[in-house]
Amino acid sequence: MAEKIKDGIVKEIIELNKNDKLKNKRPNLAIILIGEREDSKLYVNLKEKEAKIVGIDTHTYKCPENIKSQEVIDIINCLNKDGLIDAILVQLPLPEDLDTNAIISAIDPKKDVDRFHPENLGKLLKTCDHNDIIPPVFEVVLKILKNIKFNLNGKTVCLLANSDIFGQSLAKVLECRKAKVKTFYPDNKEFINSSSQADLLVTAIGRPGFIKKEMVKEGAVIIDIGIKRLDNRILGDVDFKDVKGKVGYITPVPGGVGPLTIAMLFKNTLELYKNRGK
Repeated sequence: MAEKIKDGIVKEIIELNKNDKLKNKRPNLAIILIGEREDSKLYVNLKEKEAKIVGIDTHTYKCPENIKSQEVIDIINCLNKDGLIDAILVQLPLPEDLDTNAIISAIDPKKDVDRFHPENLGKLLKTCDHNDIIPPVFEVVLKILKNIKFNLNGKTVCLLANSDIFGQSLAKVLECRKAKVKTFYPDNKEFINSSSQADLLVTAIGRPGFIKKEMVKEGAVIIDIGIKRLDNRILGDVDFKDVKGKVGYITPVPGGVGPLTIAMLFKNTLELYKNRGK
């Protein structure tokens, strides 16, 4: 799926270059990486590598762990004004001392590739018409479900997340498709009762092997968004070996949601590039 999306991006960039106004131009993505989190560095490295393949130029700004929120906002303000930059990505999560909301809010909504700016998120939550650009990982969830012909209408969904912004926003996207969604923090003891009865379990908490087979329903679909490096291994939230014989479908880590999210990030970058070209 990821390869098909990326192939489409390559073809579209080649076609756009036939336009005199866009000749010899490429989409440009700015990435801000703060601190030394191994999972964040892993994702950024993958994005830089894959971007070259599809024809997108990346500009990575590596910042120290102790950088101040205002200093990050200053970098973003410069990128907002930079005519070369089409899309801006702040690699999340940020160090606890930083004001994540203020930093995301500083991004020009027209350059917000992750679509978590309050203006873009507000549009997403106000309406069930999601024809606009939406957060890459949300689009990934929908594409996976479409690929396996999983109809959300009337299905029970258990969503496990560390963040209200992420959890409640994805819940809204799924509810718009008539799913019955319950969202939990990982330490909520009610979670297991819900997850063991859910048709679809989506998890994004970064706790390796947290989900065991007793937590899931027979034949359920699991989308594992969690990722963490542990002892030189990349692991997801789900104990894959433990649950794979019980579930209907499950995304692996690595090689599942990650490559698709990167592909959708590039698709959003291309859309923002085209919007600025217009």
